[in-house]
Amino acid sequence: MIEWQNISSVFLDMDGTLLDLNFDNHFWLEFVPRRYAERHGLGLEEATARLGPRFKATEGRLEWYCLDYWSEQLQLDIADMKAEIAGLIAVLPHVTEFLDGVRALDKRLVLVTNAHPKSLGLKMERTRLHAFFDHIVSSHSLGHPKEDPVFWEKLGGIEPFDPARTLLADDSLPVLRSARRFGIAHLIAIRKNDSRRPPREIDEFPAIHDFRELLATGAAQ
Repeated sequence: MIEWQNISSVFLDMDGTLLDLNFDNHFWLEFVPRRYAERHGLGLEEATARLGPRFKATEGRLEWYCLDYWSEQLQLDIADMKAEIAGLIAVLPHVTEFLDGVRALDKRLVLVTNAHPKSLGLKMERTRLHAFFDHIVSSHSLGHPKEDPVFWEKLGGIEPFDPARTLLADDSLPVLRSARRFGIAHLIAIRKNDSRRPPREIDEFPAIHDFRELLATGAAQ
């Protein structure tokens, strides 16, 4: 799937790509509605019904990923709440083997994430994956989410890269579409981004269930 001799930079998403999206799905779909209901004296069903449209309205915008924004909007300490259930943070299967393999191939390894710095810090503290990367970039530092092609332009200002020689693996189809519009040539989608949900059918991009499918080609070079 990947001709590694044609790759110089490897850009990897975090949530749903390296880390099990179950943590975030549980947090936003179950834990936050429960706490919001308690905070505002609502039933869980009503709280969920109120939150759904508010979450939907921010999808693809930087606000969706901003813990400070949601703390203010919901009158909840979102960062502290994430820390409460940090035991659910987990690395997806075969990720560390893949990262070791990429480093052995002497490629530039960069984590590019929409995660808010507070969430990013918590997850790196729990998983220690930061040790693998040459550079870690949160979209909050650039002022644009990865869904916006401007993100990739701004990224080039702090992490120079050749789009034709860059690989991006991400579980978000809108992010992959944005990267494709910018000209990133090698794009990989993640089918099994949540360990508790079935793999997704993805036809728009080359897609893998886990990183073993790329590790084998890497080992061959």
